[in-house]
Amino acid sequence: MIVRLAYLAWLRANVRRFVRNASRARKIQHEALLQKIRRNADSQLGRDFGFASIRSAAEFRARVPIMSYEDHRPYINRVLHGDVTALFAPGTKVLMFAMTSGTTGDPKRLPMTEELFREYRRGWQLWGGGVYGDYPRLLYKKTLQLTSDWQQLKAPCGIPCGQISGLAATTRPAIADIMFLPPSATIRIHDSAAKHYAALRFSLASRNIGMIVTANPSSLVEFARRADSQREALIRDIFDGTLSCEIPVDVRATLARRIAKRSPRRARQLERLVETHGTLLPRHVWPKLSMLATWTGGSIGIFLPRLAELYGQTAVRDHGLSASEGRMTIPLADGTPAGMLDYCHHYFEFIPVEEYGSHSPTVLEGHELELGRDYFILLTTSGGLYRYDIHDAVRCVGFQGQAPVLEFLNKGKNFSNLTGEKLSENQVIRAVERSIAELGLTVDFFTLAPVMEDRPRYVLLVERSLHRGRAAELAASVQKNLVQLNEEYQEKCASGRLLPVQVREVSPGTWARMRAEKTDQRGNFEEYKHICLVQDLTFAAQLHATQPTAEPDRPCLAPPLSNHAFFPGQNFQAH
Repeated sequence: MIVRLAYLAWLRANVRRFVRNASRARKIQHEALLQKIRRNADSQLGRDFGFASIRSAAEFRARVPIMSYEDHRPYINRVLHGDVTALFAPGTKVLMFAMTSGTTGDPKRLPMTEELFREYRRGWQLWGGGVYGDYPRLLYKKTLQLTSDWQQLKAPCGIPCGQISGLAATTRPAIADIMFLPPSATIRIHDSAAKHYAALRFSLASRNIGMIVTANPSSLVEFARRADSQREALIRDIFDGTLSCEIPVDVRATLARRIAKRSPRRARQLERLVETHGTLLPRHVWPKLSMLATWTGGSIGIFLPRLAELYGQTAVRDHGLSASEGRMTIPLADGTPAGMLDYCHHYFEFIPVEEYGSHSPTVLEGHELELGRDYFILLTTSGGLYRYDIHDAVRCVGFQGQAPVLEFLNKGKNFSNLTGEKLSENQVIRAVERSIAELGLTVDFFTLAPVMEDRPRYVLLVERSLHRGRAAELAASVQKNLVQLNEEYQEKCASGRLLPVQVREVSPGTWARMRAEKTDQRGNFEEYKHICLVQDLTFAAQLHATQPTAEPDRPCLAPPLSNHAFFPGQNFQAH
């Protein structure tokens, strides 16, 4: 009790200091930048750009150009092969390489140094201080966290490559570790279906889940779906002290004692919930659930209405704008994707959206942003990235001292521009969400894709989950909303250069197969982001032409379940 209260007091003090020091965020930003420059002045990149003679942020910005991952790749490749001096001071320890997708098709590998990992953890501590400060009872409940392995493969130099969240989960302090489920060994289960099943097997055995943490709300939807579709096997495993899914032998051995713990009483409670409700949803099984911690901005927002249906009237707090490259914002309130700039750890610059991609754009620091304006972020980090264009568009929605409060909009690549309409993914999401609400439809996933007929148009691709005869209504509604949201789209349609939106259906299971294919390639099921707008003119044709028979998931060795209704207005076939 005393230890937990002391931990809470420490977290709260950190948050108060972070908010208070925002009044001098500009100075702290410059100090963070110069510290990084001095630390790595003897690296190859530092010598290439004359770090040793840089004495100010202005000199840094004059000396170092805006850089992409491809600009950094030659240096990172040398680090991957064991030469840390390409990016860092001699003797710098690289703990791992974060794996993420690249804009060119080649995957990115991002070095995680000891210093960057310390900054990563401090950012999470600030976020956690806000959450636990607002919900202190969470300290006495379990947190269910879905993460991925940080040792999925090895770099040429032998250093692990994987996901930072897994490294954080396996190295958190003992006081925090006792608060988390499932056991950290489950991150070594790479099959996403089996990992979710194992996580459910351990977490459903507890009534005391207070918070669920995962990057993507689509993972929360999938998690709830699996809890219900495999409820019979899960309840049986909890009763018998078994785990009827295929997992690596070494992971099973590590978990053997936890698996063998029988919970007949809890199993009977779960059976009664199924008898009462006809389903087994998180809102039924975890009455003490207080918080969902997940991304809420950009395209991710399409899943948020479903969370209340599956998890109940639970508070939702955004993770903050973060990526493998680094954390950018720290939300300190529920129900908003907006968060304070994490001004303590990285150095940030911003390009106005209207100048993005131009030869010589205006580049601003955080304190120079204007309320209501949209910007792209440049990052300089302890991971060897300098003036790094991460392609994230944000809106400045406020200030705390000199630190802007930012809301994520979309990735820069998630635009389509066939005739000068400059349609953004954010606009598409808003238009479709409005239409779904207006028509009372249930559409879990969708993608708007351009096609070229006698004239170009956009087609809305949805699985066959619509009420029959409503496709034309949905198309008309989406067209109306896009016209309202984008004046240039309106003008191009009015002039006949763009035909109006059409709805085209794809077969059930199409989006699940796409997710499985992408995560097989990238190894990170939890952070997969469904793309709601594509630019590829062949996308719709390729998707329509590829309609294989759906393969069932096979994470469970127990007998299959019968079909049953799951989501309102939609039939779900249990896997």
